Amino acid sequence: MDDQRQLRLRSALERCVQGESSYFAEIVREYQAMVFSIALHYLADPSLAEDLAQEVFLELYQRIKGIQSADHLTYWLRRVTVNRCIDYGRRKKRRSETPLEDSPEPAAAHNPADELLIGRLMESLETLEEKQRMMVILRYQEDLGPAEIASLMKIPVNTVKSTLHRTLEELRKKLTRKLREVRYALF
Repeated sequence: MDDQRQLRLRSALERCVQGESSYFAEIVREYQAMVFSIALHYLADPSLAEDLAQEVFLELYQRIKGIQSADHLTYWLRRVTVNRCIDYGRRKKRRSETPLEDSPEPAAAHNPADELLIGRLMESLETLEEKQRMMVILRYQEDLGPAEIASLMKIPVNTVKSTLHRTLEELRKKLTRKLREVRYALF
């Protein structure tokens, strides 16, 4: 974050803590993309991610007096978002499914990424246990380091590293197996 933006955010946070709630919108604008991104990558449903983000910001509004700094605010938002996502995953084991007739027609891809591979990867990610999936999302979608993930999830750094390593191996095996199945089905 640049210095001026950091100062503006610090000022908005201080005023919110003092009771001037009109500055809360600036805090939401600054952090809504981060919260939504974590929720969207975990839940894979934009409307659920929006709902979860709103819940997180409502909780922040209610607890704003306990926030000590901009760094604490970032940590708090990530931590609450991670916990809410994991809780949601535990409550809702079955992922939402859209009937084929309700699905939009696929658009032409703008990027040269292999859509089949991405689809299989997303399917494989959804089979992971909640905490494993959240670690993968935080590491590779949100670009957080193992220490940050450990802090957010309240587990040792080495546990994060070993879990990520085992999870990636598991994903590789699942993806290789799925791609072999597709190749045999096509040829």
